[in-house]
Amino acid sequence: MHNQEVQDLTVHQRVIEAIAKFFAQPAFLYVLLTGFAVWIAGSMFNQFLPFTFPLFHWSEHGLDAAALLISTGVLIEQNREENFAEQRTQLMLQLNLLSEQKIAKIISILEELRADLPNVRDRYDPEAVIMQEAADPIAVLNALQETLQRELSTEEIANKKLERSTTENSAQ
Repeated sequence: MHNQEVQDLTVHQRVIEAIAKFFAQPAFLYVLLTGFAVWIAGSMFNQFLPFTFPLFHWSEHGLDAAALLISTGVLIEQNREENFAEQRTQLMLQLNLLSEQKIAKIISILEELRADLPNVRDRYDPEAVIMQEAADPIAVLNALQETLQRELSTEEIANKKLERSTTENSAQ
């Protein structure tokens, strides 16, 4: 599913995401800090340099620089937390799939045991037959996507009807 989404990205989206990922890296924060340090030092020692640095005025640029550094730090933290959340989600998905397979196996073994034990009444249980098979995650994903598409199209139709009735009422 993740690979399919990555393949569906346009070149434009890939470039934007690459730039955004760079801004969310600690290296970008270090580049900013170095740039501000050079700017501040250069404006302090302008009279000794063969060229003129733009002046860094704390009253004009200090708050802007602090805001840029803080927002970059927050972006880096959010990126780290998002990566951790993605790993946690992947782990939970794997554990859920494994648990579902184990439960299906347990149901299968219980059904065999029920058929083999002489003092337990052997009866047909259609739910147990269905539950013995582990779910196919791709089939579940496809069913979820189809349901979402139906809901979205139903919602769009309802919105269009609402817009028409509103337009008709305002025209009267």
